[in-house]
Amino acid sequence: MTKTKRKKGKQLSLNMFRDDRIPKLMGVFCLLAAFYLLVAFTSYLFTWKIDQDKVLRFSWELLAHSEFEMANWLGRLGAIVSNGFFYWFFGVSSFLFVYVLGVIGVNQVKGRAFSSYWAGVRNPLIIMLFLSILFGFIFRTSNFPWGGSVGSNVSEWIVSFVGAPGMIALLIAMLVGVVIWTYNPDFNEMTMDSAMNDSRGFLGDLFSGRLRKRQARQAEAKRRLETLRPSNEQQKKEVPLLETATPESEVAEAPKVLEGEQLAFELEKKKREKPASLKVGESTLEIEEAAPSAASETTSDVEITPPKSPEPVAQTALQTENQNHSEPYDPTLDLSSYENPVLPLLNDYSEHKVEIDRAELEQNKDQIIETLLNYKIEITKIKATIGPTVTLYEIVPAPGVRISKIKNLEDDIALSLAALGIRIIAPIPGKGTIGIEVPNQNKQIVSLKEVLMHEKFKRAKMDLPIALGKTISNEVFVADLAKMPHLLIAGATGQGKSVGINTILMSLLYKKHPSQVKLVLIDPKKVELFPYSKLENHFLAYLPGLDEPIVTDTTKVVHTLNSLTIEMEQRYDLLKKAHARNIREYNEKFVARRLNPEKGHRFMPFIVLVIDEFADLIMTAGKEIELPIGRLAQLSRAVGIHLIIATQRPSVNIITGVIKANFPARLAFKVTAKVDSRTIIDTGGADQLIGQGDMLLSYGSDLLRLQCAFVDTPEVEKVIDFIGDQQGYAIPFFLPEFHGDEEISAKSGLKLSELDDLFDDAARMVVSNQHGSTSMIQRRLKLGYNRAGRIMDQMEALGIVGPSEGSKAREVLIYDEVELERYLEDIKSRK
Repeated sequence: MTKTKRKKGKQLSLNMFRDDRIPKLMGVFCLLAAFYLLVAFTSYLFTWKIDQDKVLRFSWELLAHSEFEMANWLGRLGAIVSNGFFYWFFGVSSFLFVYVLGVIGVNQVKGRAFSSYWAGVRNPLIIMLFLSILFGFIFRTSNFPWGGSVGSNVSEWIVSFVGAPGMIALLIAMLVGVVIWTYNPDFNEMTMDSAMNDSRGFLGDLFSGRLRKRQARQAEAKRRLETLRPSNEQQKKEVPLLETATPESEVAEAPKVLEGEQLAFELEKKKREKPASLKVGESTLEIEEAAPSAASETTSDVEITPPKSPEPVAQTALQTENQNHSEPYDPTLDLSSYENPVLPLLNDYSEHKVEIDRAELEQNKDQIIETLLNYKIEITKIKATIGPTVTLYEIVPAPGVRISKIKNLEDDIALSLAALGIRIIAPIPGKGTIGIEVPNQNKQIVSLKEVLMHEKFKRAKMDLPIALGKTISNEVFVADLAKMPHLLIAGATGQGKSVGINTILMSLLYKKHPSQVKLVLIDPKKVELFPYSKLENHFLAYLPGLDEPIVTDTTKVVHTLNSLTIEMEQRYDLLKKAHARNIREYNEKFVARRLNPEKGHRFMPFIVLVIDEFADLIMTAGKEIELPIGRLAQLSRAVGIHLIIATQRPSVNIITGVIKANFPARLAFKVTAKVDSRTIIDTGGADQLIGQGDMLLSYGSDLLRLQCAFVDTPEVEKVIDFIGDQQGYAIPFFLPEFHGDEEISAKSGLKLSELDDLFDDAARMVVSNQHGSTSMIQRRLKLGYNRAGRIMDQMEALGIVGPSEGSKAREVLIYDEVELERYLEDIKSRK
């Protein structure tokens, strides 16, 4: 009952935290508090002498007793609060605190994130502290608390430390330092007029938090001006007189607002003999303060035509592959308002943490030593490493002891410890010891929240970071899916495969922006991955025309896999044009604007294909699934397409040699037989796991035991709802279209003369029975299997029946014999 109440309390508090009304109410409260403090502070300026004697002898009884009358306009509370801010804290600069409350209140009412207006809060607080110290130093002999206790005490300490002249120099240095740090003026190009103009908006920018943006815009404008200067000078030398047939009225409208920047061309006009033509002299280029654009190209309506060159100079920006863009392309700007999920959405299982009893460790150590001594095996050293679910005992055998002798005692040690899942590692790679893994009596839950909070995941600079869980040494394990490059997951039913898939997907959702990664989800069971359908306009990629973004139908799975191969081939073509070897080099060139979108180039997100139950697809579709999977596994790594395949039947006919050869990274949960363990990771050990997320990760020659991070379905749904409630892309990420039937018909090149003599009879029989089976044709028409199969292939090529679905009968695409006769006559007339 207590745990249930705690969970309900946490759920209620989380719902209140996500309620949009709470920030608005907080904003209204901040605005009311700001107004109250403004009135109280203003009144204090006139009534402080009257109320000071009473307020300085403050006690909590002062608020309750009505005989204490105050001159402050807001009564006793107003006098006490204003005296606290003015006398005990920051003095007159406390008015800036009112401004801060107002900024917070307005932005909270509008529903803005705190990070968007943090600078507007931080800067006034810094100025408030600076002014408090300044006023405390200047008016240190005044009775009025200009700088408050903070300013007076700090200034007195500084004066006693560096003296009054040092204090003045320090204040000036602080003021200049703040201006330079936040405003970054350009002293080389500064004149008196420009300094006066820039200083007008300084205070407004400082309080509203626009200084950083203004600084970035000025630096950007300076870089663009320097970039354009050489071309302008060269243009002046090559083309001294430029003619244009534009009337004077249109020349006045020549300044053109380009994408992301405003370029004002001031053209000095001189009349020539012909009134319709103008001579354009030296044009001055002025760059206004506008937000930099992420557009891929710029064009101008002002066409400058030299006498010898018929092409406009403005087209050189496209011909040089956008080299004039100093601003890198940012793919996240298309969805700039997107916010990554927050950790409070996940549950914290710290209350379930169990500390290992030292008596248990000593008992296990004694049992291991005693068992080995019974077989006359001496050891010189033993060390225990405690993990969340298992404890690793490292032993150093005495000289002359054979390792195989200890390896053969695996069952005897398990019997003496009365524990399941004993695994002996003889020897431990990279160490001169032998490892004995013993399950803990009280297992520890490794929560996904705990793993994602770790600095190893937060600071991971990986393309596709996935937080799998913790090692047996209790360290967080984070891997890069892009380097694996594909992952095969296998294990018996109920051992944690679906939780492992959710852990991987949650890691990507918490770390990546929708523009950086796309997910192709295939779920033959139809119940495991369906919550992710809400991410249709954010993270999912699928074929156009599908009813739902999660692929469940076998036919659509075949089309999706073949569509991914088409996407892979298209990406390789783009890599070839860009002279890049992999997706990282290509995207770096595209971000640096060295690739032109008009030539077909685009930013490539990573694509992660997830198949939840691979065995069911192999049973129903066979080679139609295995062949595209094999191609993708062999070739798709360089273009950023990565596969995650899970199955609960790790048999040889499901995990074939082609798949194993191209999946170097394999994740094995508990299996029932040692042969299944060898099928997955080429060695035993998966059959000795204890279940519930206990797993072995095999990568190359390394074998690592992990405890998978746990994330429950309600947690997954909360994270998905958090993302799904945000604004997504207007158009989802569609994969290339794939038309399997049309391609088969086109490639077959079937001629009328090549049709079998019994083709018409077989087609009528299949349509009348609505059952496309080769064995039925074989039985009814008394044909051999090869000839019946050829007739079925011919019917598929002509579109009478659908493609093969394994052991199932083919779908009949024509519904009655009248339609069939009309269709056959039409084919014969065309042939």
